[in-house]
Amino acid sequence: MAENLFPIFVKLAGRPSLVVGAGAIASAKIHSLLDAGAAVTVVAPRANDEIQQLAGAGRIRFVSRIFLPGDLENIFLAIAATSDPEVNRLVFLESQRRGILCNSVDDPPHCDFYFPSVVRRGGLQVAISTAGESPSLAQRLRIELEASLDARLGEWLREIGDLRRKILAAVPSSDSRKSLLHRLASRESWEDWQARQNSRVASSPEKSSAVVVTR
Repeated sequence: MAENLFPIFVKLAGRPSLVVGAGAIASAKIHSLLDAGAAVTVVAPRANDEIQQLAGAGRIRFVSRIFLPGDLENIFLAIAATSDPEVNRLVFLESQRRGILCNSVDDPPHCDFYFPSVVRRGGLQVAISTAGESPSLAQRLRIELEASLDARLGEWLREIGDLRRKILAAVPSSDSRKSLLHRLASRESWEDWQARQNSRVASSPEKSSAVVVTR
């Protein structure tokens, strides 16, 4: 039976993170860390071309050798992504000893956390986890959500975020303010915003020109 997991979104900006391994699997994890602004160190005897390019561009620090326990010194988050289960297990156990959260790729018993499948629309993130039971199911659900969520949700979220901050600054804490915030994020608000956007597109000069050319 899968454990109950605590779902959180962690701020990694500037935080030192270690990836042990430098192949295709490690590449995907490295990019996820970089997207979150982490300071990434990669340790492996060899690196694929993509990881070498990241190191050459100064986006990561690459150490070309086998993993040593001291590599975890001052590390906030660790990922074991080698093709050797014993090395991955060593990284996990040493991380546990030091109180560092660690993910050992494709090895659920040796994971403190899992990488979810994520749908992104600007600042909106929907993360899907199966607690390591079926990454394929998480991927399928992500694809279905990708298809169902409007690509403009991130833009709308940015706008209602600005309005929310103005309301918080101008309206004292009250049931009235709470009601305003709920209306701001309601389906009706979203549909009104969509209608305004569609109207702008329909009335824009570029749209009119495109229609004339098509005829």
